[in-house]
Amino acid sequence: MTSNDPQRTRPTEPLWRAAQVFRLATLVYAIGYQAYAVSEYTRPTLSWVIVAFMAVWSGVAAVVFSRKGAPRRRWVVADMVVVVGAMAATRLVADQDWYSTHQSLPTTLWATNAVISAAILSGPVVGTLAGLGIAVVAVVVRGTVDLDLAGDATAPVLMSVGLAVGLAANTARRAHRQLERATRLAAATEERERLGREVHDGVLQVLAYVRRRGAEIGGPTLELATLAGEQEVALRELISEQSAPVAGAGVDVDLRTLLRPQAGATVSVSTPGQAVEMPRDRAAELAAVVRTALSNVAQHAGPNAKAYVLVEDVGDDVIVSVRDDGVGIAPGRLAEAEAEGRMGVSRSILGRVEALGGRATVDTALDEGVEWEFRVGKHATGTR
Repeated sequence: MTSNDPQRTRPTEPLWRAAQVFRLATLVYAIGYQAYAVSEYTRPTLSWVIVAFMAVWSGVAAVVFSRKGAPRRRWVVADMVVVVGAMAATRLVADQDWYSTHQSLPTTLWATNAVISAAILSGPVVGTLAGLGIAVVAVVVRGTVDLDLAGDATAPVLMSVGLAVGLAANTARRAHRQLERATRLAAATEERERLGREVHDGVLQVLAYVRRRGAEIGGPTLELATLAGEQEVALRELISEQSAPVAGAGVDVDLRTLLRPQAGATVSVSTPGQAVEMPRDRAAELAAVVRTALSNVAQHAGPNAKAYVLVEDVGDDVIVSVRDDGVGIAPGRLAEAEAEGRMGVSRSILGRVEALGGRATVDTALDEGVEWEFRVGKHATGTR
């Protein structure tokens, strides 16, 4: 990701502007130090020329770094070069007795600007390395190594500044990404709720009317009424999911919110009093299994059959039972249906449960209804 990437530069704009205020403040300090030390220099005129260049550079850098979309990477490199050059010029304006025991001509505080720019641009690692690099230059210019940190804390201070500012820049970028993600999720949730309201006000009312009138008329329209009722239940379930926050596949949801909308005049749903938390993708698959089982009840169990759904939370697993009091399934009928290419049970029920790493059992006999039991782990294997 380049420094011109809006996703990277936009959240750090306040830091860039604050850094330029600091840059101008350090220039004032550097000029004050120049006025104090110029009498000790061997070439005072040259020292004032260098300080004037520092002032011009500070103004130009402040303007450039404050502009949005500026090619900051090359300017940060140039900032480092100017700082190193100004520090090295100390040897041109002062004798060894001076520069070996004092800070450099541009002052350590002014040189910190290059460290801050590198840290904002590229983070704490680069910021720390930039601080270390400036500290090494200071040692080379003085020609001596002072291990007394109480008397000379140049290296720790510069490296600490690079680390702290770099961490602040990364935190700003991370917070910006989280804010954008939350904004997108809020917009998606609002749109889904709007669509849900439109479906409720239009399609669901039509389906409910078709179901009711088809049942009243009877005859051939009864099948149409049944199909309309099934789609009405499915759409109501979908709309109920819209009220839940938009989440990724791994975010937990309450399984009960996906199963309760399937309740109706002929379907009873019983759930625990406490939430049954599962990852959203697993909960949605299990709800689809139950929906398929209830669809089979509506199509094959008989016109007067009723279905009962029971949800049990048993720790790491969830047990969902779907029972009906219909005509039942004749022995061998499921195998025959699969051989005929009818995959509703084998794929939509058994296949889904197996994909979840669970177990599905069926207990049925003619005129004794059908009872499915689905036992599924709340979490995929290896993620508990």
